[in-house]
Amino acid sequence: MNVTIYHNPRCSKSRQTLALLQERNIAPEIVEYLKSAPNASQLRDILTKLGVGPRDIMRKGEAVYKDHGLADASLSDDDLIAAMVADPILIERPIVVAGDKAALGRPPEAVLKII
Repeated sequence: MNVTIYHNPRCSKSRQTLALLQERNIAPEIVEYLKSAPNASQLRDILTKLGVGPRDIMRKGEAVYKDHGLADASLSDDDLIAAMVADPILIERPIVVAGDKAALGRPPEAVLKII
């Protein structure tokens, strides 16, 4: 099974999730999403696999969230996805994708249900 982790090495939860996978002899493709952000299509696919909307994986405490008025309920999913593509710091981390499923690694053990 192909496993991908959207990873930020500076984030402790992301590091813990990666370690959890590696402890189980899973060598995921590591995407440092702040350096190589998913495009809109990839992000839509991830959201579908997670079974959530874009607002559910947005880091609402980030300054860019407030600065761009992203709390505005009238913004469409496309608007929110475009914001995450433009500023990937807005994407919650880590996200693990395995086949047709995905999980947010908060807590890290949450990814075990998809592998």
